[in-house]
Amino acid sequence: MATRNSGDVVGGDTETVAGTGPGGAVSKRPARDRIFETARELFYQHGIRAVGVETIASEAEATKMTLYRNFPSKDELVAEVLREQEREYWAWWEEVTACCCTDPRKQLEAIFDAFETKACDADIHGCPLSNAAIELHEENHPAQVVSVNYKKELHRRLVELARGAGATDDDLADALMLLMEGAYISRVTLGKGGPVRAVSRSARVLIRMHLDGC
Repeated sequence: MATRNSGDVVGGDTETVAGTGPGGAVSKRPARDRIFETARELFYQHGIRAVGVETIASEAEATKMTLYRNFPSKDELVAEVLREQEREYWAWWEEVTACCCTDPRKQLEAIFDAFETKACDADIHGCPLSNAAIELHEENHPAQVVSVNYKKELHRRLVELARGAGATDDDLADALMLLMEGAYISRVTLGKGGPVRAVSRSARVLIRMHLDGC
């Protein structure tokens, strides 16, 4: 259940940090941004449960009170981080599929080509939304809700593209989602030189088998 310290006020915050900008000018950066970006990095690198609000506040050069002024609770901070990561993923999806006009089959192939490149990045620890779903088991946890809804939308989009490409059922979309999910885990456990290198080829085999029967 989401909680916060008694007496902490929830609301906007304008605390800033001074630094030296170009030409010696003093630059200011909102505390909320520092806290959000720090939390995002720490959650991804170390896990949600392993990182406390004291650590986030300290690393962000802010106070615990300031954190709670900007985010009602750690749970809500986690959820907001995941919402931003979800927005970025869909922006990536739209950019990748836009290059294939309106051909669903080519869009599916492009997604897995780009996904393989993305998954082989040097600094990756799996899908942050999948990681959160594994860590957080409470059905009503705000971050768990974000993760589950994201996965449902991912499956819906794969179904839509597979159907548009000629699939008569959801088997192709199911297989492609399992491939994508498994690739993230394989990348974490076996590295970028492992099976993740075959994601694009494997996707094409699945697409050909389901759509062309060979």
